[in-house]
Amino acid sequence: MIFPASQIALIVSGKIEGDPNATVGSFGKIEEAKEGQLSFLANPKYEDYLYTTRASVIIISEAYELKQPVQTTLIRVPDAYSAFATLLSKYQEIMQQQMTGVQEPSYIAKTASYGQQVFIGAFAYLGENVKIGNNTKIYPQVYIGNNVVIGENCIIHPGVKIYHDCQVGNSVTIHSGTVIGSDGFGFAPQPDGSFKKVPQIGNVILEDQVEVGSNTTIDRATIGSTIIRKGAKLDNLIQIAHNVEIGNSSVIAAQAGVSGSTKIGKGVMIGGQAGIVGHIQLGDGSKVNAQSGVSKSIDAGKAVTGSPAYDYTSALRSQAVSRKLPDLEKRVKELEQLLKQLLTETR
Repeated sequence: MIFPASQIALIVSGKIEGDPNATVGSFGKIEEAKEGQLSFLANPKYEDYLYTTRASVIIISEAYELKQPVQTTLIRVPDAYSAFATLLSKYQEIMQQQMTGVQEPSYIAKTASYGQQVFIGAFAYLGENVKIGNNTKIYPQVYIGNNVVIGENCIIHPGVKIYHDCQVGNSVTIHSGTVIGSDGFGFAPQPDGSFKKVPQIGNVILEDQVEVGSNTTIDRATIGSTIIRKGAKLDNLIQIAHNVEIGNSSVIAAQAGVSGSTKIGKGVMIGGQAGIVGHIQLGDGSKVNAQSGVSKSIDAGKAVTGSPAYDYTSALRSQAVSRKLPDLEKRVKELEQLLKQLLTETR
């Protein structure tokens, strides 16, 4: 599909500098883009490419000052990165709208139902009483268990498994290999040293606009629900245990793990490979540095690092002091030697 610069400017509410009739049909990185492609400049490190790129249209910040003339058409916007993301989303939406219908072979239970403009890929499985909303795309080899409800405009990528009774809101994206609703890790120790499994009879709820990365697992609650609130974003390879709650617009990077019944507030940021114990609370807007081990609750707005994790500012000071320890040891030895000498002279 071909789009003129004038139409793109309308989508991102931008101002054109150059030819409004310049057309593009695909996207390209600014350093590699060819004629007929659209790119953007958000990182100053790539500034030099602005003057050499062959891209037909470039999205750029309205505050950016040119150092020399450019050959391409510019679209000025307040935030180039966000505007480019908007365009990519629009392009993806257009492409996905072309995918509708049910591919064969696939299994859809007689009691399952789905809305309009839905796509169900080959080898997908929809169990009893499944409900799928309008414009949702179910890619091949997806398993959807009994009584699962999935809202509108969702994208369920290949190989996703959604266990029985789970609920997925609108505009949710779940990437390949992810498992939603597997059993929580609940085992009761027995007198003979064995462990008795505690049945996990709850479910998982993903609210609107949640995105879950590849090969992430979100366990169902023992009783009640494991809940991922509206707008939360989870990276790849994350473990979310039973009865965890993650607040609105919180983000968790890859390889992090959250233990059972922990409550994470709104707007929380958790770095990669962080580990969080169970039954604690992370306040709204708190931050956990990568590879931190969080063993107690964190107040709203606080940042922590290390293992066990503690106040981020204090940790930086401790690191600064630790780097000076060899010099401090040398000075202590010198002072000890001087003190010894003074004591000898006074006797």
